[in-house]
Amino acid sequence: MSSSTAALSAAGVSIWLDDLSRARITSGSLTELIDDSNVVGVTTNPTIFAGALSHGESYADQVAELAKAGTGVDDAIFTITTDDVRSADDIFKPIFESSRGFDGRVSIEVSPELAHDTANTIAQARQLWKTVDRPNTLIKVPATKEGLPAITEIIGSGISVNVTLIFSLERYDAVIDAYLAGLEKAKEAGIDLSTIHSVASFFVSRVDTEVDKRLSAIGTDEAAALKSKAGLANARLAYELYEKRFAEDRAKDLVAAGANVQRPLWASTGVKDPALPDTLYVAGLVAAGVVNTMPEKTLTATADHGEITGDTVTGGYAEAHKFFDDLAGVGVDFADVTQVLEDEGVEKFIVSWHELQATVKTALDAAK
Repeated sequence: MSSSTAALSAAGVSIWLDDLSRARITSGSLTELIDDSNVVGVTTNPTIFAGALSHGESYADQVAELAKAGTGVDDAIFTITTDDVRSADDIFKPIFESSRGFDGRVSIEVSPELAHDTANTIAQARQLWKTVDRPNTLIKVPATKEGLPAITEIIGSGISVNVTLIFSLERYDAVIDAYLAGLEKAKEAGIDLSTIHSVASFFVSRVDTEVDKRLSAIGTDEAAALKSKAGLANARLAYELYEKRFAEDRAKDLVAAGANVQRPLWASTGVKDPALPDTLYVAGLVAAGVVNTMPEKTLTATADHGEITGDTVTGGYAEAHKFFDDLAGVGVDFADVTQVLEDEGVEKFIVSWHELQATVKTALDAAK
């Protein structure tokens, strides 16, 4: 077992793999990562499934059966992806049970085409939850304005949720409100609050990509000095907000009634700039009770040479606040940055969804 991933785990960080495929499940690769690299969960998204199915040898038999049955493209995608998530859930069942439900989780996302459709997001979340039929599933719902009431309704019906595509502190604050409102709804309905779990996926590296682009356009020495710092600073302030909100009476009353806190999850933790250390968004975001979901490349780098030195978050709040003062001082509108990133994030997942549809259509047509 890697000493670096073991140290990360000991520091209170749950390592989840940002990847899933049928081949990874059947080859034993996922089990090896659990055994060797302290992996205790998995996240998926349309891009991941598009990649998995584009190298779809391991899906060939199932695709042939679906084609023979005359299954449509979207129904085939639903069947294939929920089967993969169910299989991964079963692999993680011992971790799910030993961690009292906090880990051993596998996430599956509602269609990105529903990102601005509250009612159909709720309907599809319920359908995914019922079809996978495993308590360690997390249904991923984007933190768009239309997603917020959906989160409340889904949590309120006892379904565990991974809230994704969070970029700003303001939206994260609203996500926490949506979660707490959902718990209150569930409590009123007599649902056991201890069975409901949630993570809030705060994106990291994409923030640096967009901010650094704007700093380069400004072109001053003051702007250059702020490069590659926004992602870490933003995430650290998210953790500060998490500590504050879950110490308030509203949250404490729900926890006293059996509810779980909604854990922060660091997403988009693979570095985009090759000049940066490849473990930057792992070693720089160590704090108790968080999840770090890593692409395999980042996980491998962490296991090989990650330097885990304990908490690298809670002592950095003042510096992070100063960073954003300085960022505004050189003329970067961070509210605009986060809105651009949310819009781009939804659009990128829609593009991947269309790629996934095209890949499955081609496979179904070829199997007929």
